[in-house]
Amino acid sequence: MEAAGAYGARKAGSVSFDPVAFFTHPRTIFRLLSWVFSIVVFSCIVNEGYINIGSERLLCVFNNNADACNYGLTLGVGCFLGSLCFLVLDFYFPSMSNIKDRKRAVLLDLIFSGLASFLWFVGFCFLANQWQATSPDQLPLDQGSDAARATIAFCFFSILTWAVLTLSALRRYLTGSNTNLFTWQHLEPYPRNVRATPYPIPNGTTIVTTNPYQAPPFTETLDPQKLTQQRPMAPAF
Repeated sequence: MEAAGAYGARKAGSVSFDPVAFFTHPRTIFRLLSWVFSIVVFSCIVNEGYINIGSERLLCVFNNNADACNYGLTLGVGCFLGSLCFLVLDFYFPSMSNIKDRKRAVLLDLIFSGLASFLWFVGFCFLANQWQATSPDQLPLDQGSDAARATIAFCFFSILTWAVLTLSALRRYLTGSNTNLFTWQHLEPYPRNVRATPYPIPNGTTIVTTNPYQAPPFTETLDPQKLTQQRPMAPAF
């Protein structure tokens, strides 16, 4: 559940940092999962994604297509660094007192997460297609086959994690954009244990209200002796 405040965070300085709440937050968990999945993808390609068959030239296990390995390697490293940067940004996000800075941070998270989710989808389709076109003759003794399958699997998992992060950023952005930042919802809540404030009215009448921001209602105290209605006298001609 998002904390009350502008763009999913409380007022800067109102709440101290809680490491348990931070690392158990769903956004942080998916951020760490995306980071781990990126490590798996580019490490599989670096370690077993290239094979050497009777020559000094290294061939990519995905149908000997170097573009497939380069795409997965570049995307894995980029999302690895991006996950770290946004993890640090989430750490400092509650301390941002400027609403514009929070808006830029959430918008940047939305754009990067959406782009990463799309690129992982493209990478999954591209690598799966190239792996399906790979013949057994190109991989003697199934060299690199396990790494290729792991790369494709974690590309698919990365699509899910980055899609969840995209929806989370979209929710924070829409919540911050649709809420008036100058309404009472973003002010400190009025304590309920405050005693009511009386408003004295002339002639001994007192009106009590529990809302300190509400003006006293317009009332008029009448003298009981004047409540007797008198009929108007007919004019004499």
